[in-house]
Amino acid sequence: MSEMYERIKELCKQKGISVSKMCSELDITRSCLSELSTGRTETLSAANTAKIAGYFGVSVGFLMDGQQKSSAYEELKFALFNGTEGITDEMFEEVKQFAKMVRLREETKRKGGE
Repeated sequence: MSEMYERIKELCKQKGISVSKMCSELDITRSCLSELSTGRTETLSAANTAKIAGYFGVSVGFLMDGQQKSSAYEELKFALFNGTEGITDEMFEEVKQFAKMVRLREETKRKGGE
């Protein structure tokens, strides 16, 4: 059984719900959690991990490694790159610059210019 599954199971227990109910409420297939439970996988997708973290009000980092404190940048990196391993500061800066460019383009469209 993966450590991630153990943390999720404990959060469900604290909330008084089953893992199946949590999956149903978050529109996550139960098979994803079954794979964790049996140890066939060690983690979930970034999207599912983020859904579960938000549902319980914990950080993605907590679900991943048990550490409650996780920087917003680390969580954002995880969401953007489906993990943080091998992500350099330069890669992250490039993505932030692209997001800024898209935002400015959309602001320009709203103002009527293009």
